[in-house]
Amino acid sequence: MNKHLLVSKIKSVNKAYFFWLFGFQYFYLGKIGTQIIYFLTLGGFGLWTLIDLFTLSGRVKKINAAIYDQIEGIEYKEKNDDLARNIALIQASKNN
Repeated sequence: MNKHLLVSKIKSVNKAYFFWLFGFQYFYLGKIGTQIIYFLTLGGFGLWTLIDLFTLSGRVKKINAAIYDQIEGIEYKEKNDDLARNIALIQASKNN
């Protein structure tokens, strides 16, 4: 996956709480099925809404941590590819 696309998927805690005010926090976090259940149960009869008030920032951080791990993996692969390319160029120049 493209590193720039992943960076654009990083979520903001402030935006998540803004969407929480209107009941759309799960859409923002990309959990559409959960959002539909949230709507059908009227916010878990108010219980989900109250729980989300305290757990939403942790959920955003968890989603962002997974994205950061993917970005780190891409950067690691790019670094290794650059290193292999440089080694190949050095070996090619020594053979000439």
